[in-house]
Amino acid sequence: MCLATVYKTTKDTEEVVLKNVSKIYVEGSQVRLVDIMGAETVVEGSISFVDLAGSVVKLDCPA
Repeated sequence: MCLATVYKTTKDTEEVVLKNVSKIYVEGSQVRLVDIMGAETVVEGSISFVDLAGSVVKLDCPA
């Protein structure tokens, strides 16, 4: 199973938004994340980096 940890970058800080993410939806200027339990998190921003082998997704978010 391929699950990812999603990080949010705002200016000079980086923090974990959600772990065990199984689905990512890009909806305009928002990114909707869904984990394996079905919990959803919506973040304002855009995808800046994806490492499928390392299970990492980074989002670039406004301040």
